[in-house]
Amino acid sequence: MSHKQLWAPWRLAYVVNTEPVPKTESECFLCRYRESTEDAKNLVVYRSEHAFVVLNRFPYNNGHLLVAPLAHKGDLRHLNDAELLDCSKLLQRMLDVEQDVLSCDGFNVGLNLGRVAGAGLPGHLHWHIVPRWNGDTNFMPVIGDAKVIPQSLEALHGLLTEKLKG
Repeated sequence: MSHKQLWAPWRLAYVVNTEPVPKTESECFLCRYRESTEDAKNLVVYRSEHAFVVLNRFPYNNGHLLVAPLAHKGDLRHLNDAELLDCSKLLQRMLDVEQDVLSCDGFNVGLNLGRVAGAGLPGHLHWHIVPRWNGDTNFMPVIGDAKVIPQSLEALHGLLTEKLKG
């Protein structure tokens, strides 16, 4: 059995990004969002005691969320029990909410620890929740060098925050 090669040339700019990685809380967008009261502008969907949820501004798919602890910690082993439990509970809750709001067929849930593992923001731990649908991979990224996201971030933010209120 031979393996098929999948090409993702649009990701090269991300992989070879040489911009400095934020090392302090003042350079971290998650910490800026944590401190801000402008949740709609920052696409913050929900806040809990030790964690929060934000829409990814550069989504792989519609509904791509980030779940992060409030504390600026870059390693899973540095979370205390309350932070870890809160993040885990938020992951579960957001899977239910997105399933209900977006009617997705599945999810990719992931955590990248360290720059070499793909963490674009290695100083502030965060999980990715990426909703998936049957057939959501198509020719557009390959032929058109474009990923089709069918809903604006602002519209999705409104739907998710409304659902979380109820």
